[in-house]
Amino acid sequence: MENKPPAQAEQQAWWRNWKIMLPLWGVMGVLIWLGVHYKVDSSVIAGSVVAVGLISNAFAWLLGIIALVPVIGPIIVKVLSIGFIWLLNALGYLVAYIAIRRGYSRDVLTYRGLTVALIIGIVIGFVIGKLA
Repeated sequence: MENKPPAQAEQQAWWRNWKIMLPLWGVMGVLIWLGVHYKVDSSVIAGSVVAVGLISNAFAWLLGIIALVPVIGPIIVKVLSIGFIWLLNALGYLVAYIAIRRGYSRDVLTYRGLTVALIIGIVIGFVIGKLA
């Protein structure tokens, strides 16, 4: 039998490391405050926060921190996640209604198929994320 060295602790991915994500949220908070203080357009501030949050997985990290709160945390996370899916579905129905009225019924079928595929992908990703 070979003697193997003791298993070293696996290095966490950077988006799971609180030493990176906590300062990132602090910097985003300071930049939001500066943007409001210097009267920067609110759509620029919101767009910047969404872009940085999506690229860095900061929103997922924040939802993970909220989910750690006993009893109420997981409920809050589920409500926030379900709301996003409802919003996607409602937007799909609105666009489908407008397109059908203008005569694009074939395109609506394609669009609704893509929407259903996206929602199924989000749900599968959510389940795999919970299992991992």
